[in-house]
Amino acid sequence: IKVYLFAGTLPYSQYSYVEPSMDMKQTTWLRCHVHMFEYFNGVPLRITCDNLKTGVIKHPKEGDIILNEEYDALGQHYMTTVMPARVRRPRDKPSIESTVGDIATAVIAKLRNRKFISFEELRQDVWLALEEYNAADFQKREGSRIKVFQEEEQRYLHRLPDIPYETAEWVY
Repeated sequence: IKVYLFAGTLPYSQYSYVEPSMDMKQTTWLRCHVHMFEYFNGVPLRITCDNLKTGVIKHPKEGDIILNEEYDALGQHYMTTVMPARVRRPRDKPSIESTVGDIATAVIAKLRNRKFISFEELRQDVWLALEEYNAADFQKREGSRIKVFQEEEQRYLHRLPDIPYETAEWVY
């Protein structure tokens, strides 16, 4: 069964979040964001995301970026700005671009030969691999992702709202 990984990372500490999912639909995309904010125990001032159709309707070279209603509502609920990266410009989001490569090694390669009986079992193993990844010491600087996050970056995140965002499908 094909499984997708949602990945998010904070820019300074490189503290990361990974969640497996069965699809890349809008509801899943939004739910993964909510889980990421809960994992970070806060919300960054700005989210730089890919130009996925599940979140971005239009991203012209000049003019206003148009997000879909649900993704825009999520940003408003968490009082954060959603700024999609420019099309074909990975330098707009270097933190996650490098983290995806690291996650491929730390999570995907580590679990590639395992057979999972349930999706929950897969989720637990991804979670454990993520915890090891965030706790591992940096190669070229002091500390680990979690240590730098807790000591330096966490205080800059906005507080989570009392009620998490809930997705809804409106039928008229």
